Parts: sequence; structure tokens; C-alpha cells
Amino acid sequence: MARGNPDRGRIAHRLGHVAEAMACFWLMAKGYRIRARRFKTHAGEIDIVVSRGRLLAFVEVKARPDFDRAMEALSPKQRQRLLRAAELYVARHPKLASYDLRFDMVLIAPRRLPRHVVNAWQA
Repeated sequence: MARGNPDRGRIAHRLGHVAEAMACFWLMAKGYRIRARRFKTHAGEIDIVVSRGRLLAFVEVKARPDFDRAMEALSPKQRQRLLRAAELYVARHPKLASYDLRFDMVLIAPRRLPRHVVNAWQA
């Protein structure tokens, strides 16, 4: 059975890294401190962890041809993985346990400024 184009995966991986870098710059410009990028656990990966004041936000970055598709790209299963990974992040950083927690998204679309969706979903 033939597989798809092997370059497609590398291109998608590279695009993901570029989108995450754009999201980090955008969030820093908005006054957030980047605490972690690509935080990996057995439960899943968090693209970016940021803080501002007593707020800790777990940010999922989605790059798609338009913002609507990017917003729809986060499945309920991915949300569960993100929630579990966020719990593990806080468990590894107990000083952050008293912070307000939030789940955000940064949407990336060609020829558009990134869109930061605050509190994109509830845990």
C-alpha cells in the first residue's frame, strides 16, 4: 500500500514550528511571559504556556488556511489531552497552583495577523 508524500509531514512539522514562533512573539507583544514551549507529557503536548500577573494560560496554536478552520481544528479529544497535560504542568510547578488557569488559542492564517482567542474553551 502506497503512503502519501513523505515531504508533507516535514512541511507540516516546520509550519507548526513557525506558527508557534509567531504565536510566541504575538503573546509577548501583548505582555505575556513565555514559561514553556512544546511541553511534552505522556498525556499530550502543550504548545505554549504563558503567564501574566496571576494568570497561567495554556495555549494551543492552530495554523490553517483561515481562522474559522483553525478554530474548528481543536477536537474534544485534544481538549481532554490538553487538560491532562495542564494538570501535569501545574503538578510539576506547585508554586503556580494558586494562579488562575485558562485555555487559549492562537490562530494563524496566511497574510493575516495572529488571532489570540482568550478563554477559547472551558476545562
